[in-house]
Amino acid sequence: MNIRRVSFDHPDAVKLNDRVQAEYAVRYGDEGDMTPLDPSMFEPPLGLYLIAYDAQDQPVATGGWRTQDANDEGYSDGDAEIKRMYVIEEARGNGLARRILAALEDDARAAGRTRMVLETGTKQPEAIALYTSSGYEPCAKFGHYRFHDASRCFAKPL
Repeated sequence: MNIRRVSFDHPDAVKLNDRVQAEYAVRYGDEGDMTPLDPSMFEPPLGLYLIAYDAQDQPVATGGWRTQDANDEGYSDGDAEIKRMYVIEEARGNGLARRILAALEDDARAAGRTRMVLETGTKQPEAIALYTSSGYEPCAKFGHYRFHDASRCFAKPL
């Protein structure tokens, strides 16, 4: 498996983002994650976007982080927010999400961020299991979906 830094608007990132949005739509019965995102949010030193490629050089997993600081959406100074963690169904169960998560944490820490945060939902139990088993704990809600009942927010000190 080869993990590479790419831009959020790279064709492979767009392809995987379309897949994760389709999965969100099925799970939640809506149009997917409507959190406003811009490719510049994932450009170092403000963030990072990664894609894992398999032995045939096909994109199979993705994840990114972006800088957040105290604002009216509930973030705190020093936050790094995880976005678009996703592994295609055919590649699940191989530890890819853990590898990407660890790389994102290391990079955010090196960039001076002090806390990694993320928002997921009740219809993504495997995501909740990944994060809690990786040291994330429930925290006060933040972000675009902070008022939604199905939203769950987690944080981990870096």
